[in-house]
Amino acid sequence: MIRNLWLKLVAPIDGPLAAILGLLLLTALGAMASASPERLTTLLTHMAIALVVMHVVAQLPPQRLMHLALPVYVVGLLLLVAVALFGDISKGARRWLNLGFMRIQPSELMKIAMPLMLAWYFQKHEAMLRYREYAVATLILLVPVALIARQPDLGTSILVFSAGFFVIFFAGLPWKVIIGLAATAGAAAPFAWHLLHDYQRQRILTLLDPEKDPLGKGFHIIQSTIAIGSGGILGKGWGQGTQAQLEFIPERHTDFIFAVYSEEFGLLGNFALLVIYALLIGRGLMIAMQAATLFSRLLAGAVTLIFFTYAFVNMGMVSGILPVVGVPLPFVSYGGTALVTLCIGIGILMSISKNRMLVQK
Repeated sequence: MIRNLWLKLVAPIDGPLAAILGLLLLTALGAMASASPERLTTLLTHMAIALVVMHVVAQLPPQRLMHLALPVYVVGLLLLVAVALFGDISKGARRWLNLGFMRIQPSELMKIAMPLMLAWYFQKHEAMLRYREYAVATLILLVPVALIARQPDLGTSILVFSAGFFVIFFAGLPWKVIIGLAATAGAAAPFAWHLLHDYQRQRILTLLDPEKDPLGKGFHIIQSTIAIGSGGILGKGWGQGTQAQLEFIPERHTDFIFAVYSEEFGLLGNFALLVIYALLIGRGLMIAMQAATLFSRLLAGAVTLIFFTYAFVNMGMVSGILPVVGVPLPFVSYGGTALVTLCIGIGILMSISKNRMLVQK
């Protein structure tokens, strides 16, 4: 009985993924203990919940995940509509839905629901993929992205769009279509500028010239780049970063925790963190290549590149090469909802890895 229980607990676990996740969570604990030690207990609670959810998802076979795809997407879409109609307004944005006993942010659900839904759709139409199927998939993607962008929540809409686009790309979207869409988007950029909210336009202008408002809109970027640069090659040491400890870095425990980490561990520490993320992405892509079905391959590939998008966008905005859009550093930034969502992604990869050699019908 003990042996069976042990096998049930351990069998779904992918060793390399678990080791990589452990390194990232240890990095999160170290960074949080320096940036905001009073939140350390809450972070440990978030980690415990996220790991339990990850383990539950890892035990679900890909067939079960495929059956859940459509209901999860429809529920997520209905919740987004409910947010647009009845959602709570906070700091000028309508992103939360009050259920009475708790508040939820449905846009987080779409980060997982979107690749699930599109992978299911392409699996269903695997025998004949034409331009019509890609057009329908694009519509499936754009409806929730538009609802999230309208809240407004640019960061989450970028992540959800990326998650869906990766599935469409891996499903075989022709390069000539991608190039044509990119050219169209470039040509439409001047018109899209006027559709942005004032704060979104301000973020782009601040990226181009943060010194124009050093104590206001440009403060985040200026202070984070100072912290990164002052870390040098070896860093100032754990807990010794002046920008962080003197509270010059805003949101140092969430979106800008990479600045805290960079100041304390320097270029070598950043290189080590990049290696860990590269290992995560490499392992995820290997699982995708070995997957037994089109659904599993598309889902694993998309989930893996979601991790890449999180890391790239966060590091880019903290270092001043991308606008500030409120995307956390994956598995390191403080935030329970984001951590649970990311660990669901790890659980999906573990499920696909466990069942990669099975013939699924």
